Amino acid sequence: MDNHVHLLLTPSKPESLAPAMRVLGQNYVQAFNARHGRSGTLWQGRFKSCLVDSDRYLLTVCRYIELNPVRAAMVTAPEDYRWSSVHTHLGTACDPLITPHPVYLALAHTFAERIAAYREWLQAGICEDDLKAIRNHLEQERALGSERFQKMVEKTLNRPAICRPRGRPRARAS
Repeated sequence: MDNHVHLLLTPSKPESLAPAMRVLGQNYVQAFNARHGRSGTLWQGRFKSCLVDSDRYLLTVCRYIELNPVRAAMVTAPEDYRWSSVHTHLGTACDPLITPHPVYLALAHTFAERIAAYREWLQAGICEDDLKAIRNHLEQERALGSERFQKMVEKTLNRPAICRPRGRPRARAS
């Protein structure tokens, strides 16, 4: 995007995402500053993340990311956006930085069938409820997934996994 980037990452170890993002940020900022003759920070703040249940939700988030340039009116079709994983998912390019997720691979048995299934999934678009849920979970950095997944995350991380309404809780009437 013009002012941010979306990444859907599956780290090999749960604790490896934050250090990887730190190294990526540091290396990119140094290279950018050297290339443009500038110094200082480039990013506005820390990256935001949310855990994603890999069944239904992973493909939904992938579709959200790949349709984002269309929603932002930067392009008319996802395939028109140069910096997208859509080219790999639709079989028009092979990017060594992208490893197809097992959920994507499970769409069909053959390469051609998988591409056709993903194209159909992508063209179906994203419903307003899913769009709102993804944005809300990312903003609050909560786990996006089924109720069972969210309970497992809460128990494992010992922190809330569900989204809460903004603001302070209302006082109860006496």
